[in-house]
Amino acid sequence: MRNGSAAGDATAEGDAERGWDDGLIARRVGDATEGADGTGAPARVEAFDQEADGDGDPHSAAHQPELLTRLDALRELVGLSRTRLDGRTLAEAGRVLDQAAARRGLSDRHTVVAIAGATGSGKSTLFNALAGVAISDTGVRRPTTAAPIACSWTDGAAGLLDRLTIPGRLRRRPLQHTSQGPDLEGLVLVDLPDHDSAAVEHREHVDRILTLVDAVIWVVDPEKYADAVLHERYLRPMASHAEVSFVILNQTDRLPGDAADQVLDDLRRLLDEDGIALGEHGEPGATVLALSALTGDGVGELREVLGQFVTERGAAARRISADLDAAAARLRPVYAAGRRVGLSERAREEFSDRLADAVGAAAAGQAAERAWRRNAGKACGTPWLRLWRWYEAQRAPGLRARPATSAPADEEATARQRVEQAVRTVGDEAAAGLPAPWAHSVKDAAARGAHGLPEALDDLAMTAASPARRPPRPGWWPLAVLAQASMTLLQIVGGLWLLGQVIGVLTPNLGSPVLLMIAGIVGGPGVEWACRMAARGPARRYGVEAERKLREAAAACGRAQVLDPVAAELLRYREVREQYVKVTGSAGAGPSVAMGSLGTMGTLGSARSAGSGASGSSGASGKRTATVG
Repeated sequence: MRNGSAAGDATAEGDAERGWDDGLIARRVGDATEGADGTGAPARVEAFDQEADGDGDPHSAAHQPELLTRLDALRELVGLSRTRLDGRTLAEAGRVLDQAAARRGLSDRHTVVAIAGATGSGKSTLFNALAGVAISDTGVRRPTTAAPIACSWTDGAAGLLDRLTIPGRLRRRPLQHTSQGPDLEGLVLVDLPDHDSAAVEHREHVDRILTLVDAVIWVVDPEKYADAVLHERYLRPMASHAEVSFVILNQTDRLPGDAADQVLDDLRRLLDEDGIALGEHGEPGATVLALSALTGDGVGELREVLGQFVTERGAAARRISADLDAAAARLRPVYAAGRRVGLSERAREEFSDRLADAVGAAAAGQAAERAWRRNAGKACGTPWLRLWRWYEAQRAPGLRARPATSAPADEEATARQRVEQAVRTVGDEAAAGLPAPWAHSVKDAAARGAHGLPEALDDLAMTAASPARRPPRPGWWPLAVLAQASMTLLQIVGGLWLLGQVIGVLTPNLGSPVLLMIAGIVGGPGVEWACRMAARGPARRYGVEAERKLREAAAACGRAQVLDPVAAELLRYREVREQYVKVTGSAGAGPSVAMGSLGTMGTLGSARSAGSGASGSSGASGKRTATVG
């Protein structure tokens, strides 16, 4: 399809369909130029032929599986990170994805190369030398190039140039002549305005098109090759694009003797300081050449290098890959961890222990043990002692109630502080080593989960303080009760026997009743002491079990409200970290990439298993069992 916007500069359609046998300039010139056949016939001024781009070759470098994998990983990375990172952080990655998708949808048979340089560097002269005709304006007036000018060696580049927003009137074809040297079929050359132009719109053209082309030829001259603006604004930030960069030292005809070699060596030194790899000795990197576009010295070598570069048809893939490298480097601070990250088993156990302390698990176990012993005392104690305790309770009914209600507010405040401290500690532990955005998200997840946790633990404590049933009784308790009842019966029989003798009802005989009373008086406390000794083990085991259950309940509550949300954030970070590794193209993860420690945190499934609870219960059993001996 031909572009109608170039009608003012185009010739008749019949002329346009004929072969491109002359050099076409980007604007109409008043004086005639020499024709390609050397006869002096005026050159026809025609608009660039805009044929539709062919579909991208699925077997080309731009469709390499590795590159597609990296693009898919970046797309997945951006999707997973939208809710965790701000839009400015992901803007460059989104731009790379958009540009890559746009470029891959266009012709892979063409390689778009921009010629960039400072004012007076001679880039337009080089552009014309490569095209074989004066397409781009040159002269002493600065700036000379006001808008990008395109020159395509083959048809089908219209879509690529539309993407660069180069109008049809500025699209031209080179002089086709066999003496021009290597074939540059597929090359689309773009002459850019000066990157240091005083006109803002010129610099905007340069900055925009540099992000869209497949490769860049940087043209420098002996006077400005070390310009700080060039190196700091363009070359250094594009160090990762070395494989699609050419650095040309122009105007060597102005340098005497071996000065050109000295300047070229100094230019290589500056590029090395910029972090730009140099393609020397067969290694991938930037191509550095010296030439004179005015005299033609060295232009042939550049044409050969360009010819080989275009023939490979790998520039588009290399540019996309370099853009991915640059985007990955910018994103490294928000994805690369300084060390192995995750939540260790020790941190989880400490968190469970802190929650158990806040809920009073140890005190609940001791209370359960005491309750078991009291129950044993009630069943196996002497009736007289039980009667005395009942009397004391009736005499002072408020004594037992006072300690329980003396300072509940202080205890509740202390427990809440312990819970908050435990949550902060586990959040800090889980966030340690993570990049700042993910560390904040982990801490926020822990803080959000902590809402309602103190209240839930209070409910657990109240449940533990008010057991639903009395402690169980062992099988030997009926025998102990029977023995204690027998001892009491002996005391009663002995006492009645003595009473009968005193009032004269029975025959006097002090020995037998006294022995019965002594046996009952001594046997009753003896049975009680024996029962107390026998009850120590079961009471302690009952206390350990009560503490273990409360610890498990507190750990489960903390796991559901704090550890699981933290684990979810860590797993999300693990997912994005794996995608980031794919974006970088790394074959494996180095020390800062290793994510094995996340396994200690466990997946959400393992976190809901007995992991945390078992660790908490084992800790509780260890503490209480130590007293069992």
